[in-house]
Amino acid sequence: MSHTSRSPRTRAVLTCTLLVASLIAGLSGCGGPSSNPLSAKPYDAADQISFSGDGEENHRADPDKPLEVTSKGDDGRITDVTATDAAGRYVRGELTEDGSRWRSTVPLAAGAHYTLRVSTEDSNGSPGRRNIDFTTSSARKLLKVTFGPKAGEYGVGQPVTAKLSRPVKDPSARAVVERALKVDSQPAADGVWHWVDSKTLHYRPQDYWPAHASINVHSNLKGIRIGGGLYGGDAKSLRLTTGDRIEALTDSGTHQMTVKRNGVPIRTIPITTGMPGFDTRNGTKVILAKESAVRMTGASIGLGNSYDLMVYWATRVTWSGEYVHAAPWSTGAQGVANVSHGCTGMSTENAQWFFNTVKLGDVVKVMNSNGADMTNFDNGYGDWNMAWNDWRQGSALAAGQRDGSTPADSARLRPQV
Repeated sequence: MSHTSRSPRTRAVLTCTLLVASLIAGLSGCGGPSSNPLSAKPYDAADQISFSGDGEENHRADPDKPLEVTSKGDDGRITDVTATDAAGRYVRGELTEDGSRWRSTVPLAAGAHYTLRVSTEDSNGSPGRRNIDFTTSSARKLLKVTFGPKAGEYGVGQPVTAKLSRPVKDPSARAVVERALKVDSQPAADGVWHWVDSKTLHYRPQDYWPAHASINVHSNLKGIRIGGGLYGGDAKSLRLTTGDRIEALTDSGTHQMTVKRNGVPIRTIPITTGMPGFDTRNGTKVILAKESAVRMTGASIGLGNSYDLMVYWATRVTWSGEYVHAAPWSTGAQGVANVSHGCTGMSTENAQWFFNTVKLGDVVKVMNSNGADMTNFDNGYGDWNMAWNDWRQGSALAAGQRDGSTPADSARLRPQV
């Protein structure tokens, strides 16, 4: 019974062997694989195609013009073209149906090296190849980017800034620039660039940065065509970190400042803020500088020679001269009344503690003052006073789009696997 079960399998194997043998014999009778044109060694197609970069001065292609590869004559056609830069990234292009011409469909970078690999076939179907190495000419106008602030540890309210060496006003050019400026943080904090003016961008998340985050900023703009003959230049990458989330909540109505660390109150300080006519600005401010001693004069705020004194443990929150500082001359009013010329005054002991506790980028929020609101950009970092939807309208990529709907947002919002 076992012999019977093996017999059909043996016959099947013999049958397959005979079939393969007959196929091989048939192929041999037709001349074998060597007669197939596609198996032949590709010929040099240098005389069969022309390249738009060949005639450029100093053998450098113009990055403002598309690449073109054209088949010469009627005895062959182009079958495939690949174009890559020095990093191996592909340049998109289109090949005509008849194989007579290939043309790039995206801009080239300036001052970059590229390799073209062109495949052809002649009228007999024989394959040809040509590899072309070329470099694009350097840009005449470069846009350089400088990121800020300086590398280091900051508070959770510190915006990232980008200063451009030339103004960029066209919306499409702004989109090119913005797309190339990258900010990554760990833990993640989704943010958006906002154009403050034609040469300045600020970047912030919807809320403050996470505590103890690592923030990396870099530019992919080098060599990229921006528009109007302008190309991206160099930019030095930047790495920032954040410390604890420190917030100083200043209530001009109750004359008290509550300092929180990571949401937990750690000190309540009696204070005095601006008197009528010199009211402290309401709103969220970011610490700009720390000066252990600074000279303050009445002339600086239009009061002539009314006072001239050294002030200690001064923490600056606006460029116009608003500080949190020691004010031993007003201890009787601290916690009771507002008697300053706009600064937030406190005892020397409290001011020294505050000075030693906070860092640049920490948040000072003033409420219940009769003063004007803190401006967004012209007197320090008032970025957090702008509503998130309004902030997004200052982006060349996010303006007019629902939050989370940009390509960058979609990439960030993909579920992790």
